[in-house]
Amino acid sequence: MTPFRLLVVLFFVFSSIATAQARTVWVDDKIYLPVRSGAGSQFRIIENAVPSGTAMELLEADQNGYSKVRTTKGTEGWVSSQYLSSTPIAATQLKKARQDLEAAQAEVRQVQDILTSVTGERDSLQNSESSLADRSSELMAELKRIKDVAANSINLERRNGELLEENQKIHNELEILTAENERMEAGKESDFMLLGAGLVLGGVLLALLIPMLKPTRKSDNWA
Repeated sequence: MTPFRLLVVLFFVFSSIATAQARTVWVDDKIYLPVRSGAGSQFRIIENAVPSGTAMELLEADQNGYSKVRTTKGTEGWVSSQYLSSTPIAATQLKKARQDLEAAQAEVRQVQDILTSVTGERDSLQNSESSLADRSSELMAELKRIKDVAANSINLERRNGELLEENQKIHNELEILTAENERMEAGKESDFMLLGAGLVLGGVLLALLIPMLKPTRKSDNWA
């Protein structure tokens, strides 16, 4: 392998190692932090002062108090390690906490809205259940009334049949009595006719018998 190729391979290896070891750091509580081209204050500033709380990618840290970083703009340079922190600054943490709190409050409001909606649906279901119970009671009462009416109708129909039967019996008895009365009336007329005929015959007989019953006078000659 040629020396050039060896250098290229070593460069890629070290680059991979540096990338693998990269982690996120934050500019500590300092107003601004300059990014320099080298590990020292004598090197020129390649990116103007970075405000505190800015997150950067840590690429390398040396023994002279400087760290190689990559900024959010993609610039790679060196900054003083003493102004870097492995955790966000208090202001960033407070901002994150506020964001988390707002998100939690939004979730609480959403849950409260859901709870209100569910409560409303529950109350609506309870009202519907109460209405259905009342309607069921009304229907049961109506069904009982219909059953009573049906029973009364059956009783009336049976009673009507009994009355019709009694009426038919009375009608038959009336016809029998009428026929008997007519027969008796006819018998009376026949008796009256026989009695009249008997009276007439008796009168005739009396008219014939009375003269015969009178005593006859003796003749003067016999006197």
